[in-house]
Amino acid sequence: MNKRSYMNTSVQEPPLDYSFRSIHVTQAHSVPTDLLSEEPRTGLRPVRHAKSGKSMTQSLWLNNNVLTDLRDFNHAVSQLLEHPENLAWIDLSFNDLTSIDPVLTTFFNLSVLYLHGNSIQRLGEVNKLAVLPRLRSLTLHGNPIEEEKGYRQYVLCTLPHITTFDFSGVTKADRTTAEVWKRMNIKPKKVRIKHNAL
Repeated sequence: MNKRSYMNTSVQEPPLDYSFRSIHVTQAHSVPTDLLSEEPRTGLRPVRHAKSGKSMTQSLWLNNNVLTDLRDFNHAVSQLLEHPENLAWIDLSFNDLTSIDPVLTTFFNLSVLYLHGNSIQRLGEVNKLAVLPRLRSLTLHGNPIEEEKGYRQYVLCTLPHITTFDFSGVTKADRTTAEVWKRMNIKPKKVRIKHNAL
């Protein structure tokens, strides 16, 4: 199967769904519950598997668990998915994550990322996601950062390519407001010019 036909079929594949499994960690051989020892939930349509036994999907749902970090996430994903590089949708909502782990920025085909209902403290964490060229839908509501002044404007300035934020479409007016907010609140870095003494 060529890459194009793989991409077309896997987009329609149901997600690998590990929601509501009380998963504490993504690393293998850990106690309490680790991701690789759990069975995914079964949906209306079964997830197809490659000859290797790995899933052919591009969506991984880990919502409503008790994850505090994403240690060994890359390893776990490569054990579960036949083509981890094509992962397009990750749902990590309703966990106990306090930051946006840089491992998420290694999935360059990621277009949907749900992080709502976690414990992310710093608005600056959003900056990490700017390297994801295909990211179009992001959720962060229900985190402490939502209470920060200019929360929505900051995210839209940092990630100008997203089209849906916190399950709300990003409008032209949103972008204009974000740009005005940016001009008023984010000072450009000053370049110091050394003047030679005459």
